[in-house]
Amino acid sequence: MNEFKVCDICDAVNSESLIKRLKEIDVEAKIVVGCQGFCGIGATKPFVIVNGIPAIADTENEVIEKVKEMLNK
Repeated sequence: MNEFKVCDICDAVNSESLIKRLKEIDVEAKIVVGCQGFCGIGATKPFVIVNGIPAIADTENEVIEKVKEMLNK
């Protein structure tokens, strides 16, 4: 089972939107919401931690594409 971790505090992360899009990728994935300790990154860039590995990009769309790539490997 995949696990996605999303911050609901960081300024650059829209957790509601990310969670919705992550559920579209994997409806059975465990989604953990809360501080992930990536405050420095999350202040300026959206991110998702996918099965323990961070996916970081300049936009939410790019993060989602990285997540998809990570799951297809």
